[in-house]
Amino acid sequence: MILTYITCIVALFFAMNIGASGAAASISIAYGSGAIPSRRKALVLCGIAIFAGAAVGGSEVVKTIGTDIIPQSLLTVKVVLIILSSAAISLFIANLMGIPLSTSEITVGSVVGVGIAYQALYINNILVIVSFWIIVPAAGFAIALLLGKFIKKLEKHYPGLKNEKMQKTLAVFVIIVGFFEAFSAGMNNVANAVGPLVGAGIVPIHTGILIGGLFIALGAIFMGGGVLQTNGKKITNFSLLEGGAISGTGAFLVILASIYGLPVPLTQVTSTAIIGIGASQNGWGILKKKIINKILKVWIVSPIVSLVVSYSFVKIFVESDLYSVIVLFSVCAATLGTLSLAKTIREDGRIIYEKGGGI
Repeated sequence: MILTYITCIVALFFAMNIGASGAAASISIAYGSGAIPSRRKALVLCGIAIFAGAAVGGSEVVKTIGTDIIPQSLLTVKVVLIILSSAAISLFIANLMGIPLSTSEITVGSVVGVGIAYQALYINNILVIVSFWIIVPAAGFAIALLLGKFIKKLEKHYPGLKNEKMQKTLAVFVIIVGFFEAFSAGMNNVANAVGPLVGAGIVPIHTGILIGGLFIALGAIFMGGGVLQTNGKKITNFSLLEGGAISGTGAFLVILASIYGLPVPLTQVTSTAIIGIGASQNGWGILKKKIINKILKVWIVSPIVSLVVSYSFVKIFVESDLYSVIVLFSVCAATLGTLSLAKTIREDGRIIYEKGGGI
């Protein structure tokens, strides 16, 4: 019973961190553009939208996380605690290092790590999920690119869109769209915190969704100010229409994915939508920027980090198999060492080429 209480506490802690690190960013365009001038009001609106999204449409993704990745019979209290702890630790480490990991990818990675440890995975379901981690952000880029070109023509032909009265109307539009983006975050992200609990039968699905949604909302309201401030400053170069297009693209795609029970990375969908708008403004040169590499690295690193942690925890705390963990960390150390060595060799080669010297 004590282990069950600890598992629930970890789930709620994880939920609050999801709200603080990712969900709060969903209202950042409305805040950064000045449509909502008050940070507190933006966070409260975000919290309300997150809870509403979780309560109305979070059940399908919860079922996916809880029953469609590994057999439900594996989800004991101890295993659920390992999954949630692995995800929470991975997110915590990433936050310390300033790496923006996807909570959906972290959670799926944690569940997959347990499945690998027990050699029991629904491979076809995992392949579908991973494929949509590519398809949905790519669709976000394409939709935003088309919307950006349309907005550019619209603003050119109708300069009145930039007068004060019209800007107030557009500000209302951006707030509404921002609400739906936060709503989509609630729909998709509540599963990360409560999906394993529901799969193990620790809490009923409707109770889990309501409590999980509430704690994600509280995390956004009380701990999301820093993320909101950072993201809000990054999007001020966009017009209100363009900002609304970015939020609307993310909201539409994530809500659609949630209806079909697909856990998808909202952060990456929004990032690719921003790139799409940027490409419509400044041409294809934007694709050479470092943000593309950043998105690809996040996509790869997010699930692998939590997979390794959850696999290791199963081997240590359930099976007491330290040899497998030693081998795993040896492979990780060898990989990091090889990458570091390759980087050093490249830098040395560049110095020799530029200065004409040797050792």
